[in-house]
Amino acid sequence: MLAWTDTSLGPVGGSRDALYLPTARLPWEQVETASWDRDTGELVVREVGSWGAPGAVHRMSVEEPGRLLQLVRERVTASVVLTRFVEVGAGRGLRVVARRAASGDRSPTWSCDLDEGLDPADPAVQEAAERCLAAARAEVEPG
Repeated sequence: MLAWTDTSLGPVGGSRDALYLPTARLPWEQVETASWDRDTGELVVREVGSWGAPGAVHRMSVEEPGRLLQLVRERVTASVVLTRFVEVGAGRGLRVVARRAASGDRSPTWSCDLDEGLDPADPAVQEAAERCLAAARAEVEPG
């Protein structure tokens, strides 16, 4: 482990390749965000979601995260290869994000984050996502 801390649910640690929670191993490319609230002591880890659905959220109490938050920030940031935004209407849009495994031994994983209020079943939203995803893939995975 490169960094770890004790939580209310058990130890949490990070290696070169993944974040280890008491209930799950999350490769870095599957971690969307992580935050710690100093006032409440709550550590919140959110997984990358699927089309139109937010990712799972893991919450636990942590007295002192030590170097873990810095490691999480570095690894999650390093996993993001590309982010593209496309406006769908009324100032709202979606982001297509490519993430890669720390080992680099797999093709990038792709996700699409919708702004609040966008309907994933809306044909205009789906078309914008498909168009943005195709352009982003051509940029990241040429040939």
